[in-house]
Amino acid sequence: MASHSASSSPRPNTAFRELRGQRSPGEFAAAVRRAAREIGEHVSCDARYVGRVESGEIRCPNYAYERVFRHMFPGLEPADMGFAPREAVRGRGARKQGSAPPGPSESPAESRTSGAVDDTFDSTEESDVLRRAFMTTGTAAVAVASLGPAPAALASPPRHAGAAEAAAVEQAVRRIRLLDDRHGADGLYRRATRPLKAAYELLDAQTRRRSVADRLHAGAGELAISVGWLAHDSGRFSDARSHYAEALATARVAGDPALEAHAFCNTAFLARDAGRPREAVRAAQAAQRAGQRLGSARLLSLLALREAGGWALLEDRAATEEALLRARALFDRGTCEADPEWMSFFGEAELEGLESQCWSALGDWRRAAEHAERAVGLQDPHFARNTALYTAQLAGDLARGGAPDEAAAAGGRALSLLGQVRSARIRGMLSATTQLLGRHAANPAVASFLARHRMAARSA
Repeated sequence: MASHSASSSPRPNTAFRELRGQRSPGEFAAAVRRAAREIGEHVSCDARYVGRVESGEIRCPNYAYERVFRHMFPGLEPADMGFAPREAVRGRGARKQGSAPPGPSESPAESRTSGAVDDTFDSTEESDVLRRAFMTTGTAAVAVASLGPAPAALASPPRHAGAAEAAAVEQAVRRIRLLDDRHGADGLYRRATRPLKAAYELLDAQTRRRSVADRLHAGAGELAISVGWLAHDSGRFSDARSHYAEALATARVAGDPALEAHAFCNTAFLARDAGRPREAVRAAQAAQRAGQRLGSARLLSLLALREAGGWALLEDRAATEEALLRARALFDRGTCEADPEWMSFFGEAELEGLESQCWSALGDWRRAAEHAERAVGLQDPHFARNTALYTAQLAGDLARGGAPDEAAAAGGRALSLLGQVRSARIRGMLSATTQLLGRHAANPAVASFLARHRMAARSA
């Protein structure tokens, strides 16, 4: 028995410990999060994660962490960092090769189907632990969050919830956001409501530590916002409003100003899109009051842009310009450790895109098109949905500004991007552009775009 225990204990990762150098685990975790933001990845590295890697508990990082570590240490392979080969680690990759049986909560059928989409859930030891933990709580939430085929939920919610369940909720949030960035919301919303239901069931489970309860509340609230955004971008405004309200209630119950700011931020965005500009302004201002306590200038910049969007729809040019100037000044203060993880999309491209929308609402088509064009040029290709959004925005601004050739060209590029992105909102923007360009149908470039749009609409 002693011999078995000794041989199965993890081997410390001394190579990774050397890479950390003189930095504390917390300082190194902060450096990992900064590096992730630089390449558009989503990781929530903390000192505990660093400790698990260095102790050998995590023998192979998931794909997101691997990309971040390669960015941090150019020229080093995972083996140079002390990690085991991916195929040697017990995960779906190992099971595909027959090196290990399915885990205790998986049927063989679940094991076969769960890896159907390569970029939805990482085939690593750590991810398998989270996946099984959440499935055994009475849900199939992680499998659903990966939006691959999922088994039916088990019969009853859990009586106890711990760190593994909290981590699984957090993982579900990241996966949904990642898939939305890459593919848009249309195909995701209905399936994403299932892990949300599971997350709120976990709030009724008994927890032994306040820190776990706080993580569960924050995770459930963030998941409600993520699912609300999928509804929002799919044109299901009533559903989105309900999910955002649920997140706000969770924030108030938990006394979580970060979650409250996020919920109000999305509520403001929804109100603007739904044609309720005064509500958009009030919600953005409420978000700023909550956000003032967090120390993130970038967050306050985004919230000022949400406020500007409401003022622009109210045709208050002075208030819009004041909010835009405030947003720019806050943005220029740069990033910091207090920036929320969910804001990884908010870079200079998003700043330009949101300003473009304000000028468009004010009827200044030339300035709107200038900012939309900058947004397209600045956007990281990782965010395929946003690239399509800004390109569609540019097409509409050019059409309204009397530049049909350029509008048709931009519209054609947006149509090409919709091959990999499904968003009712973007399709609606392009449909509006085709109506504007209808009177220019004799123009060959416009005619070609209109024909492509008709074909795309029939096949959608």
